[in-house]
Amino acid sequence: MTQVLYYGHPLPGLADTRLPGKLIVVEGTDGVGRSTQIALLREWLEANGFAATETGLTRSELAAAGLKKAKRGHTMGDLTMNLFYATDFVDRLEKQIVPALRAGFVVLTDRYIYSLIARAQVRGVDPQWIRDVLGFALIPDAVFYLKIDIDHLLPRVINSRGFDYWESGTDYLRGDDLYENYVRHQTLLIEQFDAMATEYQFHVVDATRNVPEVFGDLRAAISTIVADMQAPAESGVSRRRTRRRRSPAGAGRDRSGGPRGLVATSQADTQQPGATTQGARG
Repeated sequence: MTQVLYYGHPLPGLADTRLPGKLIVVEGTDGVGRSTQIALLREWLEANGFAATETGLTRSELAAAGLKKAKRGHTMGDLTMNLFYATDFVDRLEKQIVPALRAGFVVLTDRYIYSLIARAQVRGVDPQWIRDVLGFALIPDAVFYLKIDIDHLLPRVINSRGFDYWESGTDYLRGDDLYENYVRHQTLLIEQFDAMATEYQFHVVDATRNVPEVFGDLRAAISTIVADMQAPAESGVSRRRTRRRRSPAGAGRDRSGGPRGLVATSQADTQQPGATTQGARG
């Protein structure tokens, strides 16, 4: 990502001013196909000689197990849930994302702070508060928003995993009909993502199309983003050897910009009102 920039205050203890890797986010609502595209992108990147790794929500060693357990009890309040997710995120940022970027990996992340913001806002959490809480997040090199409408989303969910308690917003909508709750909750989430697409300068991708078409758009855009990275295969290292390269400890275990009210900051002195920079970002 070349230059290290944050949405708010820098991550404590991180002295890096430049990181050679690339941070690429795939965002979108539940059931839109993010995980499928992440898997395809990682395979494509590795096949072309790039070291790639992936991460996503609730995959931290510190908080993932506790967060999943707490959600099974359906007992968390809004603030508790958001702080729990923030803990999961900062642990992954410190132990998975930053080490991988430092090692020159392309980091693919399934969701980022934008999903947390969207989920919080539909539940009535103060927009500025949740942005302040997550202000330690690195500004990614690119955010791809898989955009879909509720009419195209419903058949996918009905024909796959069905309706989930949390994905239906039943914790705050309180209705007895999961289907009605799901439609209302996902409609509200999509509205939040649509608004953030402008606020955070997302690359919007039409996700109503089939998997190969969506992947084609993502692949073309990411090819440009990683063009300034020298793939190991181009420097005389065999692709086979590159593909066997291991991620940094704790990074991306397999499955197992400036927005309102947020300031893009780094660890250098302030150079312009509302933004602190360290050099030209790649």
